[in-house]
Amino acid sequence: MRQRLPAHSYTQGILAGDRLVLSRAITLVESRRPDDQAVAQEVLEAVLPHTGRSIRVGITGVPGVGKSTFIEGFGQYLANLGHRLAVLTIDPTSQRSGGSLLGDKTRMETLSMNASAYIRPSPAGDSLGGVAHRTRETILLCEAAGFTIVLVETVGVGQSETVVHGMVDFFLLLMLAGAGDELQGMKRGIMELADALCITKADGDNRSAANRAQVEYRNALHLFPPTGTGWAPPVLTCSAVNQEGLTTIWQTIQEHQQLTTENGHWRRRRQEQQRTWFRSLLRQRLEGQFYAQPGMQQQIDLMEEEVMSGKRLPTPAVDTLLAM
Repeated sequence: MRQRLPAHSYTQGILAGDRLVLSRAITLVESRRPDDQAVAQEVLEAVLPHTGRSIRVGITGVPGVGKSTFIEGFGQYLANLGHRLAVLTIDPTSQRSGGSLLGDKTRMETLSMNASAYIRPSPAGDSLGGVAHRTRETILLCEAAGFTIVLVETVGVGQSETVVHGMVDFFLLLMLAGAGDELQGMKRGIMELADALCITKADGDNRSAANRAQVEYRNALHLFPPTGTGWAPPVLTCSAVNQEGLTTIWQTIQEHQQLTTENGHWRRRRQEQQRTWFRSLLRQRLEGQFYAQPGMQQQIDLMEEEVMSGKRLPTPAVDTLLAM
């Protein structure tokens, strides 16, 4: 097992842009060991003044939409413009074995060899929203290491995708044309969160289908209430393989960044994300302390048996546990 570094060594390495140290620091942050967490928090506090300056982009979409292909093409495009980008890819964790493939560096082989890009795969674990449980901290470490764009790829679309939206500045929803009734299969809540929709694989024989889907989604978005930010989410098309449409996507992100910065929404969104993060951690800590009380698990098992047998209603059972 690799020896843990002192906190100041992690801090110095990260601020110097040392990728090896950055990777080790992210591993430290992801660790559930109390001693690792103590060092990790010390490092995070030290690098905090050097964070918050990147453009954070969440990228999601149904399985098969081509997220990895898109990110590789888009990442190459951004690197060619001179940007330094970090790609945080989340691999689904098996509910049976608890394992994760962590194969995104293989799927993004070209981008992983680009000196301007840093790819970090992490397991989703048991967290909601298709994100790793320490993604927010990882974003901060990458920003401190000098990466000006952070792309967060999620496992897929689901009800808890709001978790991803709650940690990025721009939320890009990738869609696939020609896969049945696109509008009926799309969850309204996800579309309302998106800052832009993009129809992928708009090339070859699929180009006309992508254009039709673009019109359908544009019409659907008109039925939604205004976002309240002054921003109207556009519907775009792209072909990552042919490098088509990527310029428009980047211009859209920049326009959104400029508008929300000028009208103050960017700052309010970041502040709200910090508050959400705080409250989430507070709930986790309180829950952990509750279950860690001596004899609490036995009391919970007893209450569950009484509730299942019909001897006690759930509400008074919970009240009894909380009063202990």
